[in-house]
Amino acid sequence: MAIIPRVLCSVSKYFLRKCESINQRSNLKLVHTSVPVLSDRLFTEKHEWVHISGKIGTVGISDYAQEALGDVVYAQLPEVGTVVKQKEECGALESVKAASEIYSPLSGKVVEKNDAVEETPSLINTSCYENGWLFKLELANEAELDSLLKEDRYKEFLKTEESH
Repeated sequence: MAIIPRVLCSVSKYFLRKCESINQRSNLKLVHTSVPVLSDRLFTEKHEWVHISGKIGTVGISDYAQEALGDVVYAQLPEVGTVVKQKEECGALESVKAASEIYSPLSGKVVEKNDAVEETPSLINTSCYENGWLFKLELANEAELDSLLKEDRYKEFLKTEESH
């Protein structure tokens, strides 16, 4: 059985349909091998990330954090309309190993929460940068972005964390 990385088939929906058609006719197995782009995210030293699109920030926890937690079994996310402040607790995650608070990376008003994560908390483990995001907020103070870490600085920070 041959393996074709799905990333090669994701150039367009048309091409993906063709790949799936070939897969059905020739018994090939498609494997999804995409790697999330982290360079467009900012990180905190508490291991939350935020992706900014206009005045909206999508918040989640890093791969490092979900690994440290283990299998997440419960997620308590902030309700829509909640006003949060940077670095303040706004929710909680529980795993088979530990419980951890969620801290808001930025100040703002919660405009959406990921109901799918509350229903299926394991999404955080399987897709922390995509389907496992936690909540979205409307930014209150864009100057706070300067206090967050870009991907390269976050990776350096992780090296110092792991050495302790």
